[in-house]
Amino acid sequence: MKNDIVLVRPTLELKEKALDYRKEHFQHEEEIIYGSELFDKTENYEEWLSSVTLNTNPKTVNENRVVTDTFFALRNSDDKIIGIIDLRHTLNEFLKDLGNCGYSVRSSERKKGYATEMLYQLLQVVKEAEMKELHISVEKVV
Repeated sequence: MKNDIVLVRPTLELKEKALDYRKEHFQHEEEIIYGSELFDKTENYEEWLSSVTLNTNPKTVNENRVVTDTFFALRNSDDKIIGIIDLRHTLNEFLKDLGNCGYSVRSSERKKGYATEMLYQLLQVVKEAEMKELHISVEKVV
């Protein structure tokens, strides 16, 4: 089932599914959603969507951020958001120890190979962006 996912950019149409995804993290007392570009810190989906959209472009990226692509991992069989993953095209001083990529999988879908598949699919984005390296740091979430 792990290859039943596709990486998609956040859209307004995915708002309810995204809020449900975030809610599951919070219900499991997870205050940080890694790779979410602060989706865990914002109450307004539309503002978050605007921010992640602007941050994909070097001309519109927030001056305190780096160009970043953010994707939901959407399961094809039921259109459920399984995870979120981001790709930071460069690293600044703050990100140097965190790496180019952050990701999370909703707790009910962990240990099914989704994170591996998300990373695999993200590698295609890395190739398209002509990035030479991808640095990842991992933290165990219980």
